[in-house]
Amino acid sequence: MDNFNINRRRFLQGASATLALTAFGAQGMDIINPAKPYRVGLIGTGWYGTSDLLKLIQVAPVDVVALCDVDKNQVSRAGKLVSERQKSGKVPKFYGDYRKMLAENQLDIVLIGTPDHWHALQMIDAVKAGAHVYVQKPISVDVMEGEAMVAAARKYNKVVQVGTQRKSTPHLIDAKKNIVDAGLLGKIAHVEMCCYFHMRNGENPSVKPVPDFLDYDMWTGPAPMRPYDNLPHIRWWRAFMEYGNGITGDMCVHMLDTVRWMLDLGWPTRISSQGGIYVQTDAKSNISDTQSAVFEYPGLNCVWQHRTWGTPNNPDYPWSFTIYGEKGTLWGSTMQYDFIPEAKDGKRIHKDVLYEKEQYPEDLTEERNELNAAPATRRHMLDFLAAIENNGRPVADIEQGHISTASCIMANLSMATGKPIVYDPKTRSIVGGDRELNGLLARPYRSGYIHPAPNKV
Repeated sequence: MDNFNINRRRFLQGASATLALTAFGAQGMDIINPAKPYRVGLIGTGWYGTSDLLKLIQVAPVDVVALCDVDKNQVSRAGKLVSERQKSGKVPKFYGDYRKMLAENQLDIVLIGTPDHWHALQMIDAVKAGAHVYVQKPISVDVMEGEAMVAAARKYNKVVQVGTQRKSTPHLIDAKKNIVDAGLLGKIAHVEMCCYFHMRNGENPSVKPVPDFLDYDMWTGPAPMRPYDNLPHIRWWRAFMEYGNGITGDMCVHMLDTVRWMLDLGWPTRISSQGGIYVQTDAKSNISDTQSAVFEYPGLNCVWQHRTWGTPNNPDYPWSFTIYGEKGTLWGSTMQYDFIPEAKDGKRIHKDVLYEKEQYPEDLTEERNELNAAPATRRHMLDFLAAIENNGRPVADIEQGHISTASCIMANLSMATGKPIVYDPKTRSIVGGDRELNGLLARPYRSGYIHPAPNKV
């Protein structure tokens, strides 16, 4: 329980209190019900934005007052679902422009579930408007966006939690405490991380008219404008570097963040990466289908590998991390962990993911709900609320999210330029004065949008 920071107060809602206590363990927890529920708004009502909001509703007495999305159909569906789930039964107000939502509602909490290219502006504007923020990962599409997000959170003294909920995943918390921190691995000198999911979009849709229910110009926002060829939700936008960070930014960010948390690592001392589109050359997608990256630390390399084709090197761990120590090896994923001791007479340790289907039966009816991630997200929300109550830092504070995100972004920059990168977070620049690389730390915004700067938020 130490890893949930049990001295913080937890916010539990009515009848769910007993169930949540069962899940967390009641010892040392101070349970309260605020006299006035937090006023909540959500920007981006698609798959994970809505899923995050539903997990917050499950564990806290909140009043969801506003939803924002550029897709009128999507926001309407989310509004109906929220009205069925929240205690008041109210349908939130709908918005197509998040700036209007922030201006017209005094929100305590804003959840951000939009694509990567919108995260920075929306998070910064939300904390300026007085809200605490839960923002999905990766937090940005360039390094300077992330620096500005950290600066804004600190300047306006707001809690910003990043959706890297592996830090709130029960079996991984157990692995950190009882394997890594307990010293069962001995000296750790190598880490491997991977994703072998066939998740790269292989479609080639033709250009078509923008549907009347979608504000495509607003959806594009500060990113480059691509001709409209498909509804961008879920997997289509992730196929393009214009809007995201490829599979390294989508999937490596989780594993690197988890490894950094487990091993207490900060910024890598050097980052290098190689890869490209080697196999799936026929699709429109411009993200790599094959990529390797090395995040170097003193006496330790953290190596990433993804392929969106072929088979995984370990079918039980297709998206995972492996920590190698002199005394043993730890395999970890969202589904399980395995400790394999070096000594022949050593004891193997295995632990599976926690499900909470009985405690939260509505999980079973939620569309595209990740049942294995739901318990972690609920705990992540509780940690977020506890940090708000105590004016503290959450387990996935924006600064930690920035380090993990920026490291993945710089791996992509290394792959694109063929150059290794050494970043100095104090000067916010790449060591050695490489003009090309330093020029890539902030990418140009589309006309009408101003790129945030750390010293001007």
